[in-house]
Amino acid sequence: MIKANIFDFNGTLFIDNDKHIKAWNRISLLLRNKPIEKEELYTYFNGVPNKEIIYFLSGQCLDEERIHYYSLLKEKYYREYCLEDQKNFHLIKGAEEYLEKLSLPHTIASASIKENIDFFIKSFDLEKWFDKDLIVYDNGDYHDKKAMFLQASLNLQVPIEDCLIFEDSKSGIENAYACGCRHIIVLDTAGKGEEYLHYPGVIKVITDFSEL
Repeated sequence: MIKANIFDFNGTLFIDNDKHIKAWNRISLLLRNKPIEKEELYTYFNGVPNKEIIYFLSGQCLDEERIHYYSLLKEKYYREYCLEDQKNFHLIKGAEEYLEKLSLPHTIASASIKENIDFFIKSFDLEKWFDKDLIVYDNGDYHDKKAMFLQASLNLQVPIEDCLIFEDSKSGIENAYACGCRHIIVLDTAGKGEEYLHYPGVIKVITDFSEL
Protein backbone atom coordinates (compact mmCIF):
# COMPACT_ATOMS: atom_id res chain seq x y z
CA MET A 1 0.00 0.00 0.00
CA ILE A 2 1.40 3.38 -1.00
CA LYS A 3 1.69 5.70 2.00
CA ALA A 4 4.22 8.30 0.82
CA ASN A 5 5.81 9.77 -2.30
CA ILE A 6 9.49 10.36 -2.96
CA PHE A 7 10.44 12.52 -5.94
CA ASP A 8 13.71 12.67 -7.76
CA PHE A 9 14.05 16.26 -8.95
CA ASN A 10 16.28 16.72 -11.99
CA GLY A 11 14.67 15.21 -15.07
CA THR A 12 11.57 14.34 -13.04
CA LEU A 13 10.04 17.52 -11.63
CA PHE A 14 12.29 19.78 -13.66
CA ILE A 15 13.48 18.94 -17.19
CA ASP A 16 17.10 19.98 -17.34
CA ASN A 17 19.11 17.19 -18.97
CA ASP A 18 20.46 19.55 -21.62
CA LYS A 19 21.88 21.87 -18.94
CA HIS A 20 23.57 18.98 -17.14
CA ILE A 21 25.06 17.74 -20.41
CA LYS A 22 26.49 21.16 -21.20
CA ALA A 23 27.88 21.61 -17.69
CA TRP A 24 29.36 18.10 -17.46
CA ASN A 25 30.87 18.56 -20.92
CA ARG A 26 32.81 21.57 -19.66
CA ILE A 27 34.08 19.60 -16.67
CA SER A 28 34.88 16.58 -18.83
CA LEU A 29 36.93 18.76 -21.18
CA LEU A 30 38.85 20.12 -18.21
CA LEU A 31 39.50 16.69 -16.69
CA ARG A 32 39.95 14.37 -19.69
CA ASN A 33 40.05 16.62 -22.77
CA LYS A 34 36.91 15.18 -24.36
CA PRO A 35 33.15 15.69 -23.98
CA ILE A 36 30.80 13.12 -22.50
CA GLU A 37 28.53 11.02 -24.68
CA LYS A 38 24.77 11.28 -24.29
CA GLU A 39 24.38 7.58 -23.54
CA GLU A 40 27.20 7.84 -21.02
CA LEU A 41 25.23 10.54 -19.22
CA TYR A 42 22.06 8.45 -18.97
CA THR A 43 23.89 5.27 -18.00
CA TYR A 44 26.60 6.47 -15.61
CA PHE A 45 25.83 10.06 -14.59
CA ASN A 46 22.12 10.67 -13.96
CA GLY A 47 21.15 10.10 -10.36
CA VAL A 48 24.77 9.62 -9.28
CA PRO A 49 26.40 11.95 -6.70
CA ASN A 50 28.88 14.44 -8.16
CA LYS A 51 31.75 12.97 -6.18
CA GLU A 52 31.40 9.62 -7.93
CA ILE A 53 31.08 11.22 -11.38
CA ILE A 54 34.15 13.43 -10.96
CA TYR A 55 36.10 10.50 -9.54
CA PHE A 56 35.21 8.63 -12.73
CA LEU A 57 36.03 11.52 -15.07
CA SER A 58 39.37 12.21 -13.44
CA GLY A 59 40.54 8.62 -13.73
CA GLN A 60 40.32 8.26 -9.96
CA CYS A 61 43.30 10.53 -9.38
CA LEU A 62 41.84 13.58 -7.58
CA ASP A 63 41.82 14.21 -3.85
CA GLU A 64 38.70 15.25 -1.94
CA GLU A 65 39.51 18.96 -2.12
CA ARG A 66 39.79 18.95 -5.92
CA ILE A 67 36.70 16.78 -6.32
CA HIS A 68 34.75 19.30 -4.23
CA TYR A 69 36.13 22.16 -6.35
CA TYR A 70 34.99 20.59 -9.63
CA SER A 71 31.63 19.66 -8.15
CA LEU A 72 30.93 23.28 -7.24
CA LEU A 73 32.22 24.47 -10.62
CA LYS A 74 29.98 22.07 -12.53
CA GLU A 75 26.90 23.24 -10.61
CA LYS A 76 27.84 26.88 -11.11
CA TYR A 77 27.87 26.25 -14.87
CA TYR A 78 24.57 24.35 -14.58
CA ARG A 79 22.76 27.15 -12.73
CA GLU A 80 23.99 29.67 -15.28
CA TYR A 81 22.53 27.57 -18.10
CA CYS A 82 19.21 27.30 -16.24
CA LEU A 83 18.91 31.05 -15.82
CA GLU A 84 19.85 31.65 -19.45
CA ASP A 85 16.90 29.50 -20.60
CA GLN A 86 14.00 31.28 -18.92
CA LYS A 87 11.49 29.80 -21.37
CA ASN A 88 12.06 26.33 -19.96
CA PHE A 89 12.87 27.29 -16.39
CA HIS A 90 9.73 25.86 -14.74
CA LEU A 91 8.44 22.64 -13.24
CA ILE A 92 7.33 19.92 -15.64
CA LYS A 93 3.77 20.07 -16.99
CA GLY A 94 1.18 19.01 -14.43
CA ALA A 95 3.62 18.94 -11.49
CA GLU A 96 2.15 21.88 -9.60
CA GLU A 97 -1.40 20.58 -9.99
CA TYR A 98 -0.32 17.12 -8.84
CA LEU A 99 1.49 18.48 -5.79
CA GLU A 100 -1.47 20.68 -4.86
CA LYS A 101 -3.72 17.61 -4.69
CA LEU A 102 -1.20 15.31 -3.03
CA SER A 103 -2.31 14.40 0.50
CA LEU A 104 0.30 11.72 1.26
CA PRO A 105 3.59 12.57 3.01
CA HIS A 106 6.20 13.42 0.39
CA THR A 107 9.71 14.71 -0.11
CA ILE A 108 12.56 15.00 -2.61
CA ALA A 109 15.61 12.74 -2.86
CA SER A 110 18.01 14.39 -5.27
CA ALA A 111 21.64 13.87 -6.26
CA SER A 112 21.93 17.67 -6.46
CA ILE A 113 24.19 19.49 -4.01
CA LYS A 114 22.83 21.91 -1.39
CA GLU A 115 23.57 25.00 -3.50
CA ASN A 116 21.31 23.64 -6.24
CA ILE A 117 18.57 22.58 -3.83
CA ASP A 118 18.54 26.10 -2.37
CA PHE A 119 18.43 27.44 -5.93
CA PHE A 120 15.41 25.23 -6.77
CA ILE A 121 13.58 26.05 -3.54
CA LYS A 122 13.89 29.76 -4.21
CA SER A 123 13.29 29.65 -7.98
CA PHE A 124 10.25 27.33 -7.91
CA ASP A 125 8.87 28.28 -4.48
CA LEU A 126 9.10 24.63 -3.46
CA GLU A 127 8.27 25.34 0.18
CA LYS A 128 4.63 25.57 -0.91
CA TRP A 129 4.71 21.78 -1.26
CA PHE A 130 7.82 20.46 0.48
CA ASP A 131 9.31 20.71 3.96
CA LYS A 132 12.87 21.73 3.13
CA ASP A 133 14.18 20.01 6.27
CA LEU A 134 13.01 16.63 4.92
CA ILE A 135 14.67 16.99 1.49
CA VAL A 136 17.58 14.61 0.87
CA TYR A 137 20.43 15.88 -1.29
CA ASP A 138 24.09 15.20 -2.01
CA ASN A 139 25.80 16.38 1.17
CA GLY A 140 28.75 14.03 0.70
CA ASP A 141 27.38 11.30 2.97
CA TYR A 142 25.65 9.18 0.32
CA HIS A 143 27.45 6.78 -1.98
CA ASP A 144 24.46 6.34 -4.28
CA LYS A 145 20.77 7.06 -4.75
CA LYS A 146 19.82 3.91 -2.83
CA ALA A 147 21.10 5.48 0.39
CA MET A 148 19.25 8.71 -0.43
CA PHE A 149 15.94 6.93 -0.97
CA LEU A 150 16.30 5.07 2.32
CA GLN A 151 17.05 8.33 4.14
CA ALA A 152 14.02 9.95 2.51
CA SER A 153 11.77 7.14 3.73
CA LEU A 154 13.21 7.56 7.22
CA ASN A 155 12.55 11.30 7.06
CA LEU A 156 8.93 10.58 6.12
CA GLN A 157 8.69 7.80 8.73
CA VAL A 158 7.28 5.43 6.10
CA PRO A 159 8.91 2.10 5.16
CA ILE A 160 10.50 2.21 1.71
CA GLU A 161 8.28 -0.66 0.52
CA ASP A 162 5.26 1.61 1.15
CA CYS A 163 6.71 4.53 -0.84
CA LEU A 164 6.03 5.50 -4.45
CA ILE A 165 9.21 6.77 -6.10
CA PHE A 166 9.31 9.02 -9.16
CA GLU A 167 12.50 8.67 -11.21
CA ASP A 168 13.77 9.34 -14.72
CA SER A 169 17.11 7.54 -15.04
CA LYS A 170 18.32 3.96 -15.34
CA SER A 171 20.53 4.25 -12.27
CA GLY A 172 17.73 5.91 -10.29
CA ILE A 173 15.27 3.14 -11.15
CA GLU A 174 17.80 0.43 -10.27
CA ASN A 175 18.64 2.08 -6.94
CA ALA A 176 14.97 2.55 -6.08
CA TYR A 177 14.34 -1.15 -6.65
CA ALA A 178 17.53 -2.19 -4.86
CA CYS A 179 16.52 -0.39 -1.69
CA GLY A 180 13.18 -2.20 -1.55
CA CYS A 181 10.75 0.01 -3.46
CA ARG A 182 8.30 -1.87 -5.68
CA HIS A 183 6.26 1.14 -6.82
CA ILE A 184 8.24 3.24 -9.31
CA ILE A 185 6.82 5.70 -11.82
CA VAL A 186 9.23 6.81 -14.52
CA LEU A 187 9.24 10.20 -16.23
CA ASP A 188 10.33 9.34 -19.75
CA THR A 189 12.46 12.37 -20.52
CA ALA A 190 15.06 10.26 -22.35
CA GLY A 191 12.73 8.62 -24.88
CA LYS A 192 13.28 5.18 -23.37
CA GLY A 193 9.73 4.44 -22.23
CA GLU A 194 9.45 0.95 -23.71
CA GLU A 195 12.76 -0.04 -22.14
CA TYR A 196 11.84 1.36 -18.72
CA LEU A 197 8.56 -0.59 -18.62
CA HIS A 198 10.57 -3.81 -18.43
CA TYR A 199 12.58 -2.71 -15.39
CA PRO A 200 11.69 -4.42 -12.08
CA GLY A 201 9.47 -2.27 -9.89
CA VAL A 202 8.29 0.08 -12.64
CA ILE A 203 4.49 0.31 -12.56
CA LYS A 204 3.99 3.18 -15.00
CA VAL A 205 5.87 5.37 -17.48
CA ILE A 206 4.65 8.92 -18.14
CA THR A 207 5.88 11.95 -20.05
CA ASP A 208 4.55 14.51 -17.56
CA PHE A 209 2.36 14.73 -14.44
CA SER A 210 -0.81 15.64 -16.33
CA GLU A 211 -1.04 11.92 -17.19
CA LEU A 212 -1.67 10.99 -13.55
